[in-house]
Amino acid sequence: MLYVNDTGMPVTQVYKYACHPQRFKDLGLNIEHFTYCDKSLSYEVRAKDIIDRLSLEEKVKQLGNRASGVPRIGLPAYDWWSEALHGVSDVGTNTTFFNDNIPGATSFPTPITLAASFNKSLWKAVGQAASTEARAMNNFGQAGKSFWSPNINVVRDPRWGRALETPGEDPFVVGTYASNYVRGLQDVEGTENTTDLNSRPLKVASCCKHYAAYDVDNWYGVVRETFDAEVREQDMIETFVRPFEMCVKDGDVSSVMCSYNRINGIPACADHRLLHDTIRGEWDLHGYIVSDCDSIDVMVNRHHFLNDAPEDAMAQVLKAGLDLDCGEYYTKYGANAVNQGKVREADIDKVLKNLYIVLFRLGHFDGSPQFEKLGKDDICSQSHIDLAIEAASEGVVLLKNDNNTLPLDAQKVKKVAVVGPHANATKVMIGNYAGIPCKYTSPLDAFRQAYGNDNVYYAPGCLDVACRDYSLVFPAVQASKKADAVIIVAGIDTSVEAESLDRENLLLPGYQYELIDQISRQSTTPIILVILSAGGVDISIAKNDSRVSAILWAGYPGEKGGQGIADVILGKYNAAGRLPLTWFENDYVNQIPMTSMPLRPVKELNYPGRTYKFYSGSTVYPFGHGLSYTTFKHSVVTTTRSLSIKLNKLQFCRDLNYTDGAKVPACPGVLIDDINSDNLNIEFEVKVANVGERDSSESLLIYWVPPQAIVDAPIKQLVAFDKVFVPAGESVKAKFNLNAGKNLGLIDYKGYNILGSGEHTIVIGENDASFPLHIEIEEYAFNQED
Repeated sequence: MLYVNDTGMPVTQVYKYACHPQRFKDLGLNIEHFTYCDKSLSYEVRAKDIIDRLSLEEKVKQLGNRASGVPRIGLPAYDWWSEALHGVSDVGTNTTFFNDNIPGATSFPTPITLAASFNKSLWKAVGQAASTEARAMNNFGQAGKSFWSPNINVVRDPRWGRALETPGEDPFVVGTYASNYVRGLQDVEGTENTTDLNSRPLKVASCCKHYAAYDVDNWYGVVRETFDAEVREQDMIETFVRPFEMCVKDGDVSSVMCSYNRINGIPACADHRLLHDTIRGEWDLHGYIVSDCDSIDVMVNRHHFLNDAPEDAMAQVLKAGLDLDCGEYYTKYGANAVNQGKVREADIDKVLKNLYIVLFRLGHFDGSPQFEKLGKDDICSQSHIDLAIEAASEGVVLLKNDNNTLPLDAQKVKKVAVVGPHANATKVMIGNYAGIPCKYTSPLDAFRQAYGNDNVYYAPGCLDVACRDYSLVFPAVQASKKADAVIIVAGIDTSVEAESLDRENLLLPGYQYELIDQISRQSTTPIILVILSAGGVDISIAKNDSRVSAILWAGYPGEKGGQGIADVILGKYNAAGRLPLTWFENDYVNQIPMTSMPLRPVKELNYPGRTYKFYSGSTVYPFGHGLSYTTFKHSVVTTTRSLSIKLNKLQFCRDLNYTDGAKVPACPGVLIDDINSDNLNIEFEVKVANVGERDSSESLLIYWVPPQAIVDAPIKQLVAFDKVFVPAGESVKAKFNLNAGKNLGLIDYKGYNILGSGEHTIVIGENDASFPLHIEIEEYAFNQED
């Protein structure tokens, strides 16, 4: 944010935008001589004016994450790297920092917890709050305007260490989360529908990462920097790139980051088809493509791709469509690559244009008056703190609740014991890519506020999540005996699952199981187990133990996570979260290596399928599971039970693979790209009746079940979801409008998107209600005149 003059000395004034007349005076320049500061011209013309003024050496110095700027033309330096995964983070190259002036920012729950809410408006609201705080910090020179968030890789394997950063295992949920969070970060009110998207103003610039097929960090020595993901096109289309397509098309994200790994032998950042042809061509990105940090160096020195020299590698990725290098390869070797004839200077001009247009849209050159009044009062504001508590509560998933133990009865429960390695959790709750929170509320803090200090008994039971000291278990058992109810807060943390650290198993570490067991054996009061984690944990023992009355999962619930957990346990908020990923039994890790990329079962190797869509074995808890304190009844009203499609002579039936002995339709399917699916809508209403005694929200998950006999089809697939609030004794209706072409496509092994004939089923929740949908495709009947 601090600009420099021609002598390299810092100026005393921190200006909020580059084309400020006084700033040019401070630099000894006449602003009238610089067309790029003429607001009457288009961003494209103004960007070209900047580029045309630069020498080759000056151009390449702008292509790294720390763009140097060019003082002689008034072009300021700019650092592109800031992070806002779940609030403004201090990760990055010093573009975001905290000091006495602004000591912290609101730290919301991590994406895996936010995803459990299945609440699209909440995701957008968190993005809006984060970008408001980012803009306020930017006004003080303490934050940038471009944020490399969110992480939208699908959690293909439960061991992946970065699951906490993501919205889970379902591509549709991940893409929907991405679109809404990005809209919250980027959209400027009143300009959301600007016709020319290259001129649409940005509140901040966000980035969807890491593209693509990236979900191995460090598993028994297999590391992300050298991993070659062997992926079928079927899985690429269906799972790995779908969230990114939604992020670009629906979210209009201004940046996509390519990943370290290779995909079928080609480094992601050097793949022309994935970058230039798909992101910029097919999806029409309005923004820039950036490398994960030092990806080009990784390509040269770790992948040894084509045994390229640095200049060759720089030319490879530039031609593939990479605009910005988080690193130093572009800045160090770009001029040499041009001088050696390996890339054209005009290609560098194109990527600079992409970068500068984003900066113009951010108000970097002209200012953003609507954000310039934001200040300290807009950071850690009460409304943002309240939103953090709401998000934490909405992300809590009630997994077990025997005999309606929860919410705790205030008349019966006067004293509680709060024990376990996370009982007094603070920093653990904010996960990674987090900054400095406004103020923590640990679970212990929240229960002390509710019951008073004298009525809450605390003992950690473990020194940390490793829980290696068995002697600490006994004091926790003794504390439990004094209480009317026991809350055990256990789980894992970033010492077990994190960037560059994949899990080896799905178990609680150390003596945590013994802690739970000893308390359940010796306590005669209700026991509530709360798990903090991103990936699932095999807690089958507690699930099947009748002495453990209730189990909740809270993910990593943010700075106010303790308050959110307590509000659910005490009934101030009725649990309505749903698991955003499958909780597998621990033996799953012995059945399939993490490096096996197919989502479908590999029969030749006896590998099971992955995610709820293709795994048919037993689980601890399935994707989408979550209980409530009330009882809902669901019924479906629909007028669409069948669809009929008559093909013309330019449309052809397509084969699908069927199980042996299955009755194959006369026309098995048709390419969705070959038909006009505008009229193939499936409209229905779900009536949700709250027949219990408590007001509550309900997460409605809508699944599609393809015809059973089609080989390799998903077991089921989420196609829509919504969140509704239903007062006790009342009912509401939620309307859904699916489209057969958009929502019911089968990706076959060749990569074709096919609409299949036969008996489909639409299912609400865990089979709470359903209705059949018959699709009949009729082949064109040629006659003699044809």
